Amino acid sequence: MSSQIVIGVEQLESIIRRVVREELAQILVKEPDTFYIAPDSPLYKDMQEILHRREQGTVKLHTHAEVWGE
Repeated sequence: MSSQIVIGVEQLESIIRRVVREELAQILVKEPDTFYIAPDSPLYKDMQEILHRREQGTVKLHTHAEVWGE
């Protein structure tokens, strides 16, 4: 039996942004010299917020396998 989930474009964009931010955060932890993001950039601030929320337990970060089923 197959299940389908229907979501809107805005919801999909939100999910994609969240996954990309989480993947970037993981890359920066593992390979801090991979690339430089200016501390005053919106992406840097988003990543800091995600890290802070994870430390507080208010957000669950999904693993690559959970997201992509690999």
